[in-house]
Amino acid sequence: MDNDGDVYAEQAKMLVDNVIEMAIKRLETNVSLMSEKERTFESLKYSEMSRESTYIREDDYVIDNIAWLAIGDFSVEQAEKKINEFIQTWKYDNSWLYCIDYLGQDEHEFDVRHRYRVRWSVPTRRKPIPRATACVYFTFQVSKIKPKSHPVEVYYVFETNRLVHRVPDYGPGESRFREKWLKDVIESKVLMMQAVTF
Repeated sequence: MDNDGDVYAEQAKMLVDNVIEMAIKRLETNVSLMSEKERTFESLKYSEMSRESTYIREDDYVIDNIAWLAIGDFSVEQAEKKINEFIQTWKYDNSWLYCIDYLGQDEHEFDVRHRYRVRWSVPTRRKPIPRATACVYFTFQVSKIKPKSHPVEVYYVFETNRLVHRVPDYGPGESRFREKWLKDVIESKVLMMQAVTF
């Protein structure tokens, strides 16, 4: 079964690499077909794009992780504390504030899924009630059939984003938090509110 997983992982990696390669080629082609008038500063940013320049490698950057809950230790309150502890490992500006809300649980045949919402905003003295918020949704998947000592599986996703981040059972985190993700959500909501007239 481990070999099957390795084969699937390798195929998935090749598929993702191919999609990225095709996207880069499409961008290069689109820029090269532009007339001189169309080559604005904005479009010139893509003219020297390559696979190497697309990726930002930070080999020395370590992603922090925490000790997550075992199935036997799970409670709604403990999970909320772990979310808070995990968020403290993220790097973001001090102006951001967040609150954690428990949204409830979903019963499934082999597990119970507890859902939480972490709502982010940047209140200021002039606008203590922010115009928009950005949410991160956490799911704790508590197995009914695995041993009580087994870790709870934790997933989280940023609002308006399809990428599901899985918190690993052991070792460092696999995906690095980007403050820009929160900013993008809030900016898109503000732009949408400005476009709507009542």
